[in-house]
Amino acid sequence: MTRVCLVGDDDVELRYELVSRETSRDALATYDLATPYENSISLETVSLGAAVALLNDLNWYLVRFVNEALVFEPSVSDEEWLSRALAIAIRDDELDHADSGRFLKIFGVDDGRLLEPMFVARTGPELPAYDLHDVSETLVVRVTESEFGA
Repeated sequence: MTRVCLVGDDDVELRYELVSRETSRDALATYDLATPYENSISLETVSLGAAVALLNDLNWYLVRFVNEALVFEPSVSDEEWLSRALAIAIRDDELDHADSGRFLKIFGVDDGRLLEPMFVARTGPELPAYDLHDVSETLVVRVTESEFGA
């Protein structure tokens, strides 16, 4: 199963914003929503294509209320998430999933809250340690080269 995780902007209550509006509520109605991180929702879809399609359906809301739209596709990596842009590139065969792991955005996780990300380029099998905050848990997200430089 492919998972989607939406992390809300700091100044909004994401779940409220998405379920209080008819169009997004209807798009999310068939999914079981979870809250893996503070001010986030996650859900499972049947495929990478379905995840990207859902994100496209929710685009109006993502632009206004979401800070991060992440996709977890086990056929790409069993530990690392994908940014929305990278998920689209892989789905559209613009990038082979085997070539998707060089550019990373690593979030520290503290008490269920995602902390500021650290951008790293993979140069070997080991990832640099997240050193922006003292945390015991991290969330690794693969990003496109253009997101890496942004």
